[in-house]
Amino acid sequence: MDIEAHTDPTKVTLPISGMTCASCVAHVEKAIADVPGVSASSVNLATEQATFELADRAALPAVIAAVDAAGYAVPSATTEFAVTGMTCASCVSHVERAVAAVPGVERVVVNLATERASVTHKLGAVTPQAIEQAISEAGYEAHVIEGVAPRDHVREAHDREQASLTRDLKLSALLTLPVAAVEMGRHAFMSFHHWLDHSIGETPVRIIMFLLTTAVLAGPGRRFFAKGIPSLLRGNPDMNALVALGTSAAWAYSTIATFVPALLPEGTRYVYFEAAAVIVTLILFGRWMELRSRGRTSAAIRRLAGLQPRTADVLRDGKAVPVPIGDVVVGDLVLVRPGEKIPVDGEVTDGHSYVDQSMVTGEPIPAEKAIGASVIGATMNTTGTLTVHATKVGAATMLASIIRMVENAQASKLPIQAMVDRVTAWFVPVILAIAVLTFAVWMIFGPTPALAMALVNAVAVLIVACPCAMGLATPTSIMVATGRAAELGVLFRRGDALEAMGGVEIVAFDKTGTLTKGRPELTDCQGINGFSDAELLRLVASLESRSEHPTARALVEGAEARKIQLSAPSAFTAHPGRGLTGTVDGRALVVGSARFLAEQGIDAGTARDAADRLSDAGKSAVFAAIDGKVAGVIAVADTIKPTTAAALAKLKAQGLKLAMISGDSRHTAAAIGRELGIDQVIGEVLPAGKVDALKSLAVGGRKIAFVGDGINDAPALAAADVGIAVGNGTDVAIDSADIVLMSGDLGGVATAYALSRATLRNIRENLVWAFGYNAALVPVAAGILYPSFGILLSPMLASAAMGLSSVFVLTNALRLRRAGGD
Repeated sequence: MDIEAHTDPTKVTLPISGMTCASCVAHVEKAIADVPGVSASSVNLATEQATFELADRAALPAVIAAVDAAGYAVPSATTEFAVTGMTCASCVSHVERAVAAVPGVERVVVNLATERASVTHKLGAVTPQAIEQAISEAGYEAHVIEGVAPRDHVREAHDREQASLTRDLKLSALLTLPVAAVEMGRHAFMSFHHWLDHSIGETPVRIIMFLLTTAVLAGPGRRFFAKGIPSLLRGNPDMNALVALGTSAAWAYSTIATFVPALLPEGTRYVYFEAAAVIVTLILFGRWMELRSRGRTSAAIRRLAGLQPRTADVLRDGKAVPVPIGDVVVGDLVLVRPGEKIPVDGEVTDGHSYVDQSMVTGEPIPAEKAIGASVIGATMNTTGTLTVHATKVGAATMLASIIRMVENAQASKLPIQAMVDRVTAWFVPVILAIAVLTFAVWMIFGPTPALAMALVNAVAVLIVACPCAMGLATPTSIMVATGRAAELGVLFRRGDALEAMGGVEIVAFDKTGTLTKGRPELTDCQGINGFSDAELLRLVASLESRSEHPTARALVEGAEARKIQLSAPSAFTAHPGRGLTGTVDGRALVVGSARFLAEQGIDAGTARDAADRLSDAGKSAVFAAIDGKVAGVIAVADTIKPTTAAALAKLKAQGLKLAMISGDSRHTAAAIGRELGIDQVIGEVLPAGKVDALKSLAVGGRKIAFVGDGINDAPALAAADVGIAVGNGTDVAIDSADIVLMSGDLGGVATAYALSRATLRNIRENLVWAFGYNAALVPVAAGILYPSFGILLSPMLASAAMGLSSVFVLTNALRLRRAGGD
């Protein structure tokens, strides 16, 4: 949502919610006017806005507080910003603190993996420019994300950063290679060492290394100093500060040893130019790998965004005219040929075809589309030509909604992230303290040359620490998992649902429209007293063809599906709530309950036994009498979806308990429960009682997921620990849910559970690695193993290990791209 920008900085317009009458207007006006510095206050009930002049915008929070105190509210909105320049968890913390300090900002969530900041603010109280400026002053760059596909400029920024990093990495490697070759060659081969000393000389070699290393630090390595030093001066050191301190310390020490060695004690005049140069090169390589991997984590979103065709053939005066997709409006007729993507959501007005919807809904089999059928934008038309009446375009399309849902989920912070945030808030300062302590301990207790040993180990501590891996551990897993889920037709509308789903113990289902098709169908036809099944069905369906009752439609559709030719009734009378009477082909028919037949003087007789068996199976039996005697029983039922049994079997195999909540009689509900192997069935539940039914299932603190599709399911979807809406259900149900199954296939519940469990396992692995890595290597870098084993960690190895830590976390998260499938 856009934030209103004000050209006049003293004039402010705020939306006000909760006003209902002129008295409310007076209350709000008085509350605002009483704030010091406010003048010309005016409140409009029709527009629900307050306009006033403010001497100092810093007083705006006081105005908002006064409105709240008066019993009204300034509504909040959330604006998304693309943030570039962040490299680790410390950067995230810095940006969050900078934005939170802007007056009018209520909440800010920064995601390192998506490079986005989600800012919740009071409408009208903050401009995008103010937030961008705050982020800029913190040392980063930000741009407000507008429109329905906010990935383009983010992707462009990502590509620019990767190109810059690639260029710097190549230059750094080119400059570092001779420095590393000379230094390592001298230690590995004494003949090479002697040759250098005699042919070039020690001092010239050091000067050459100084020049090359200085070029590395001033060129490719400049990025670390440009961000790290200001963060140190602000008192918020980050990973860049650690690298800047470590490499500059090694460079400065080596420079002194080269040009003014007399300043250093005898035996300590060593140079570590290769360490500084190699550290920069290896960290640049690690970041290049990290950036490349991070680009892959958002691949699912890019694929979704790339599904939208760029043009559409719109019918103008009977001719198909190609127009940009942004120029298509609701009401346009769009021509879609075989092999083309449908550009908009709409309804088929002409043609017949099969449409591959797998990229949006996850359904593998193309869906048949004829006149009146709805189609989804970005799906593939496979066989025939269709004319589509556009009903939704741009931000209103299902694809745009899917992208927004996935992005919102990806931008979320799971509860588990709170612990990570607390740790990373103090991580870098602690590392700095450990580095200082390491230097001091080695200077006091270390062997000769103590100064050189102290410097090398302090630098190793600075370099080996990696808050980057901590910051990426959770969000990258969320990104990959939610993207993978979207590809499988499962949408997590909130990121924390991804965590909550993994803790579910019971999955409760609404019956009608969720487990079943939601409409009655003909299931059985049993003729007696000499009437064949086919003849009985033909006569009864012919009579029912005049009725609008759902059972009547089920009988007619069932007869037509069996290729039975129906006759027109010559007489027809409906008896509401009881049955039908009439004449078909000269034969008198009575159709209805056994009681209705008795009212007509007909005994249901042996047909009652068949009706009882059908009723035990959860079906509704209809008696039929022809020419005064009972002719048989016909049954209808809301039949179970073809995919339901397999989906429930998957859930049971995953160790979950199943429950069904139904408004049907306990007898009917129990019959369906037995057929599907459901553990607990709660029948005769009114719509308002579904929430209470869920509470009864949750006894003992068990976590419940509820799956439903109707308007009357919305309260239960909202009340459950995890609400799962069937995507072909109502908008109200979908809006109340945490997870949406786009295809309506209940197999998506098992997919969601499997993905959730895999994601939580993946996050735990990432966190164990990130924290364990630092817990293990920081002491090693400080030299804890040296007294017993003589082992030290060189700064070069430390830089390689640091880069690999982030790459491991990202690579591990990318494994989720294969999760959730069969």
